[in-house]
Amino acid sequence: MADHALRALMLGGCPVHELLERQVVRLARELVAAFAEEIPLYRRLPREELDGDITRITVHNLRMICGMFRERRPPTRAELAPLRASAARRAQEGVPLDALLAAYHLGVTRVWEHLFARAGAGDLDDVLAANRLILSYTGTVTSAVCAAYLGEREAMLSQEQHAMHATVSALLAGDRAALAGVRLAPGYLVVATALGAHPDEAGDRAGGAIAGRRKLHRLRTAFQRHAAEQVLSVLDASGGLVLVPLAGEPAWCEIGEMVAGAGRAAGVPVWAAAEWAEPGRVPAAAKLAEEVLEVVRGSGRPPGAHRLADVLLEYQLTRPSAAVAGLAGLLDPLRAHPDLLRTLTAYLETGLDRRRTAELLHVHPNTVDYRLRRAVSLTGLDPMDPAQLQRIGAALTARRQLGPHT
Repeated sequence: MADHALRALMLGGCPVHELLERQVVRLARELVAAFAEEIPLYRRLPREELDGDITRITVHNLRMICGMFRERRPPTRAELAPLRASAARRAQEGVPLDALLAAYHLGVTRVWEHLFARAGAGDLDDVLAANRLILSYTGTVTSAVCAAYLGEREAMLSQEQHAMHATVSALLAGDRAALAGVRLAPGYLVVATALGAHPDEAGDRAGGAIAGRRKLHRLRTAFQRHAAEQVLSVLDASGGLVLVPLAGEPAWCEIGEMVAGAGRAAGVPVWAAAEWAEPGRVPAAAKLAEEVLEVVRGSGRPPGAHRLADVLLEYQLTRPSAAVAGLAGLLDPLRAHPDLLRTLTAYLETGLDRRRTAELLHVHPNTVDYRLRRAVSLTGLDPMDPAQLQRIGAALTARRQLGPHT
């Protein structure tokens, strides 16, 4: 048995490895031609690369298979090293991994067919042994190539992300020195976002983290569809900033659709505030967008795209001022009567429609009338008076901004 294990594989009385060694160079050229013919990506590779690096690694593979057949053993780590280096180069060039694996699988299939197509009944034992070695080769090479390719891609992605974060940080800080030599877009749509939680994020810790990363990937991809250049972002599962490179300021309806599409892609509600700015104004635009978003969230606005014009009063009331507390204080007489305050709030939100107010509060319209009269008598503010109506609206907004205990 030991002698049999050490004996070279035979085919028709001739060692298989010798049959292969005699035609390594010619067969390598035929295989590379097959790659270019049957794998679309290889068809687009430069002739210099096909005749050079691709042919050399194909020759190496064929000689590695010769050694396997001669010594009846799987590939060694040293033999796999050139394959790993080649896979890393293909990753750097942007060759898709599926095309790379397709070339290996096509090559080994053609080698098998070339060597064993005329095998006879007396070759069965050695053909079966060769088949086991080929399966071992395929598994080992696939693992080595994938590991090297993905390792290189991960390193490249890490470098790209580091460069992207450095660019975002420099833009937000207005650091012109750090941006020297960086190619910037003519302008950026600066989008401050707040993201709802995806249902899958409520799973176990590892599963929830994966769901969060998938959510962010889908969100970035959705924004990228609107830009020809790389979208920049600083995001975590709860939201953050997205900088969409655009040549000019888009129409507001386009921004609304962009945010709505991002929400659909991510599968979560997305609140966003957006400002377009040239690179030098990105810091101010980001600050304003974040402030507007804070107002939007604090005032209970629905998901979607918002701008300063949508929350002018609420925004102004969030600025430091003694007037805010004074406005909120106009409704202090209602603090002991929460039903009156709820009625007054609903009455304004429904556009002074007493019937809709009654439906919202599940009371009779006459009850709405009674409560409104009581509110007027306690505060002296009558919503039927246009001037006082503005003061009531401002007072309600101020109360929301100051918090539930005002």
